[in-house]
Amino acid sequence: MPKFAANLTMLFTEHAFLDRFDHAAKAGFEAVEFLFPYAFDPGDIRRRLDANGLELVLHNLPAGNWDAGERGIACHPDRVHEFREGVEKAIGYAQALGVRQLNCLVGKAPAGVAEEVLRRTVVDNLRYAADALNKAGLRLLIEPINTYDIPGFYLSRTAQAAGLLAEVGADNAFIQYDIYHAQRMEGELAATIEKHLPRIGHIQLADNPGRNEPGTGEINYPFLFAHLDRIGYQGWIGCEYKPATNTDAGLGWRQSLAR
Repeated sequence: MPKFAANLTMLFTEHAFLDRFDHAAKAGFEAVEFLFPYAFDPGDIRRRLDANGLELVLHNLPAGNWDAGERGIACHPDRVHEFREGVEKAIGYAQALGVRQLNCLVGKAPAGVAEEVLRRTVVDNLRYAADALNKAGLRLLIEPINTYDIPGFYLSRTAQAAGLLAEVGADNAFIQYDIYHAQRMEGELAATIEKHLPRIGHIQLADNPGRNEPGTGEINYPFLFAHLDRIGYQGWIGCEYKPATNTDAGLGWRQSLAR
């Protein structure tokens, strides 16, 4: 049976962020994830986690100016210092919150930069992040993102992520496999997950089209959940979808699709 974590950036958004922990626990979740904790005092988040008996399974490294449309800076050769400062900040939050893995959004490729420079920048930054996280007992994740939703995103396919990790050469670096993004970019979900399973550290879900809850689109989630059990995936699955109506009304898929 899969283990599901509520993504508090996407779910229970009718409530203030810190109140979403309470609602996730009431809805039966035992774990949560979210994009960024940096706008909040880590002590306030930790108290909500502890009060609700919730495990935090993931948050992201700082990703530049999110409100201005940036989606990560690891591929920006002129912002290496900023990226590395963000790694240290993320480690501090992770240690305060008890999370054991951090995701790196590598960002949209800056215009006019040669591919070899982009790749070298990403690899060097990921090596730095993996080493720093390893010293703190943490895992690093990298996430391919579809280029329909985020045009120009540098990392968009599973094989590309695996190639970058092979070049980085860090034992604590893994792929965050988002089923929705993978469906949009490459399909072949079951075979791809099985092929790369040793390097997949976390999975996220949403259906397609629409990025709504499972059961609203084309992805055969009952088959996929059974497949994950069969091949031995042991990690959490983050529910990073946009509820078609509201969060509580759309949670029935956990009983109907994930038996």
